[in-house]
Amino acid sequence: MIDGAERSIHPRPIRSYVLRQGRVSNAQQRACETLLPKYGVPHSPRPLDLNALFGRAAPKILEIGFGMGETTAGIALAHPECDYLGIEVHTPGVGALLRQIDAHALGNVRIVQHDAVEVVRDMLAPDSLDGVHIFFPDPWPKKRHHKRRLIQPPFVAALCDRIKPGGYLHVATDWEDYAEQILAVLSGEPRLANTCTGFAPRPQHRPLTKFEDRGLKLGHRVWDILFTRR
Repeated sequence: MIDGAERSIHPRPIRSYVLRQGRVSNAQQRACETLLPKYGVPHSPRPLDLNALFGRAAPKILEIGFGMGETTAGIALAHPECDYLGIEVHTPGVGALLRQIDAHALGNVRIVQHDAVEVVRDMLAPDSLDGVHIFFPDPWPKKRHHKRRLIQPPFVAALCDRIKPGGYLHVATDWEDYAEQILAVLSGEPRLANTCTGFAPRPQHRPLTKFEDRGLKLGHRVWDILFTRR
């Protein structure tokens, strides 16, 4: 049972995203119509049985905000021994990842198209995850919008409840002030331990995206923050 404290992962019902009216291609729309019933998981107020969902006992990794899905698909293809539950609210990205799941016959990926805070709160049981990926969350760069940033102490505490001891939380961002905030928030959670002194080198399990590669060539930096659950 989820108690009252669990119902307030964020102190106020502030969304960390805005549903933009992005263009959904015909191929993405077809993928949502034909493949989401197979690979999608509807939001539910009850915790999932992840082993039953994937049909096996294997390490379970949560990916929050997978964008257009290229990183999720790449990781899942490279690590067939793990299962990946991806969360994304934007339909173009959901359709794009569904197409990649179908093209590569990825049986180890499932998708929830819903708010990540509510999915973590409602659908994930304690100690059910071996890892969590949050790659390039919306930085909300204006100071008055910082309250919308996803990485806040209550949400990190909720993630810790669901990560097994020995599991990990990996966040990456290309906004320096957000990187500093993320490092401070994760360092302030007593159940997490930093794997490095400060920021981490890019772990091999995180593919280099085209967007990131272009930014690096322009002199932009990326900060990886990698903690383990005590």
